[in-house]
Amino acid sequence: MPNEGETISVLLVDDHTLFRSGVRSLLQRNPRFNVVGEAADGVDGVKRALQLKPDVVLLDLNMPGMTGIETLQLMLQDRPGAAVLMLTVSEEAEDLAAALQAGARGYLLKNIDADYLTRAVERAAAGESVLAESLAGKLFAHVQRGGAARAPAPASELDKLTPREREILACLARGESNKVIARALDLAESTVKIHVQNILKKLGLSSRVQAAVFAVEHGLQSGQERRE
Repeated sequence: MPNEGETISVLLVDDHTLFRSGVRSLLQRNPRFNVVGEAADGVDGVKRALQLKPDVVLLDLNMPGMTGIETLQLMLQDRPGAAVLMLTVSEEAEDLAAALQAGARGYLLKNIDADYLTRAVERAAAGESVLAESLAGKLFAHVQRGGAARAPAPASELDKLTPREREILACLARGESNKVIARALDLAESTVKIHVQNILKKLGLSSRVQAAVFAVEHGLQSGQERRE
């Protein structure tokens, strides 16, 4: 993870040459970014990610041969916790959920504006999760539709969390940022960040988006786990 002000290295993996060229040009207008490599398919993308160890990977979802999800899974086998952002045209809730469950740091649409993309890359490099605002509702609706058929979280999993951590997990389920959570609970933002890190570690999750999905699945939006 680069320190504030340091250059962020980026790898582009997309089968459309013109699109990669456009994203490279966009990012390299900003001295904060350095596009260290490109790949036109998943196999080459995995190799380059291992060789170059970029701070952030921008990965297409639909590519010939190896899919974006398969590519993501192989990248994370070699570098668990790597910051991989899906950058795709798909707005399907199933694709979004599959990518996040596979460990993507975020999910962006190719029609986002330039400023949003650069901020997203910076946030991913800083360890944050990123989700296109237009997709948050779809994600939670998808999870809730499937939630009725899911078993409640084992008590042992939820028992790992302190009351304060459960409270913060419920805030994550509502899509609240650390700043909003800190204000609502009268905590320092740095304290909230530490709580979030502890929640992820205890639940074996890799991102706050995955934590939000976990919370929605188990009825924690209101701060109370579902009882069945």
